[in-house]
Parts: sequence; C-alpha cells; structure tokens
Amino acid sequence: MSVNNQPIGVFDSGYGGLTVLKELMKTLPEYDFLYLGDNARTPYGTRSFDVVYEYTLEAVKRLFDEGCHLVILACNTASAKALRSIQQRDLPHIAPNRRVLGVIRPSVEMVAESTQNGHVGVVATSGTVASESYPIELEKWSTGRVKQTTQEACPMWVPIVENNVIDTPGADYFIQTNLDALFQKDPEIDSLILGCTHYPLLRDSIKKYVPKQVHIIEQGELVAAKTLDYLERHPEIDQNCSKNATHRFLTTEDATFFDKRAKQFLGYPIESVKIEL
Repeated sequence: MSVNNQPIGVFDSGYGGLTVLKELMKTLPEYDFLYLGDNARTPYGTRSFDVVYEYTLEAVKRLFDEGCHLVILACNTASAKALRSIQQRDLPHIAPNRRVLGVIRPSVEMVAESTQNGHVGVVATSGTVASESYPIELEKWSTGRVKQTTQEACPMWVPIVENNVIDTPGADYFIQTNLDALFQKDPEIDSLILGCTHYPLLRDSIKKYVPKQVHIIEQGELVAAKTLDYLERHPEIDQNCSKNATHRFLTTEDATFFDKRAKQFLGYPIESVKIEL
C-alpha cells in the first residue's frame, strides 16, 4: 500500500457516523479519510453481540486492506458490542501495529468532567442501551463522580432522521415522549449524552424538551478532539496517516441511494463506491 494512500478509516453501520466524520474533517483538515457505511446490513442495534462483532470485524479488515492504520468506529452499537473484542482478541494477531478506537469513551470522559451532581442521562438505540456500555464505562472512568446513570432507548429517532421527517409533529411526539420518560426516571439529570451519531441532526428538537440547565453532549466534536490528541500522543500511528486532504466513501448499499442520504448529513454532495464485505 502506498504511503500516499493511508487514510483514517471511519466506520458506521449506516449514515450516522457521517456526523462524526464531518467533525473529524474540520479538526484534521489535512488528513485523508475513508468512510465505510454498511448500509446493506443496517441497523446493527437490534442484532446480537456476535453478529455485530462479526460485521464490524469484516469492516475493519476491509479498511485495513484499504491502507488505514487507524480506524474509528463512529457507531455506538459497534463500539459497545465489538470494540473491546477487536482490540483485545483480533488486533494482536491480524494487525498489531494498527489501532481501532470507538465513540463511547470520549463521551464518558467528557461527562465525568462536566457533571456537577453526578446524575447522567443517556439516550441511545435499544442495542446500545441493552449493552449497558455507558453505565459500565461511566462507573469505570468517572472516579466516583457519576452517581447515577439513567438510560432511555429511542427506537424511532434513527428512522426519523433517515426518512428526513425531522421537523414534523410526529418527530416531536417521539422525541418528547422519550425525553419525558427519561427525566421522569431521574429529574436530577444535569448531563445528557446523545448516544447515537444520528441524534445531532435532532439537536433543535431535543433542546425543546430538555431543561435549559442540562448539558447536552454530542459525540462528533469530542471524538474529533480526542482523535487529534491521540495522534499527537502516538506519532508512530500519525506517521502512517496520509495527509492529502482527500475524502472517499464506500457503502455496501446502492451508491446513488447512499449519496442522496449522505448529503443530508454532510451538507454537500459526494460520490461513493459500492462494495461487498
């Protein structure tokens, strides 16, 4: 693989990871990026741990084959159900000098620093909520600052985004219903993690139903900042990331269909290539 083609890989089961990619490109404008969306097999949230692990590993291997030395799982479900197994079980054998990072830990580290009263809320897909990844990681990394983590599964939020019906009464109904349920379970929540990369597109609607004093934590900017920090601390990885400011897109679905939806997330047109995993 040419040293001129060693992009940072960004993987998601569908489109949501594009919100992370957008922030990565802002923070690291000189770097090359390769986005892979497994749109043909989305959603991952309802699938078992074993299936998510299998699919995610296939995607990571494909991104390695494309020259990526660093891959970011811009997918909460993949980060929750597959990241640790890939890091501990697979990388030492298939690519000991390459790295795979996720989106959960940056959010956890931020909320551990920002919460004032230790009451944290998480809205996410059913799969991410069922994995208990956020409560587990918050307990692990908050050094006692987080006293209570309350989760709410929001199964309709991703379809709202992907069907582009964000600014509708129906969308507001589901968003308000889920947020009311969350704050009814714990009215003391002072920090809210948007635990799905689709949810930033619902930001304006979410703010309408969240108390003004609550700090809303989105993942894109956090992941981008942590990636920059990681590359500064790991020059051995950074030197294997090419810097030609190129952006490429792969999808396992129809490319024309992907391109149309991707514009909604990125704000500008792209041209993707269809692949098989």
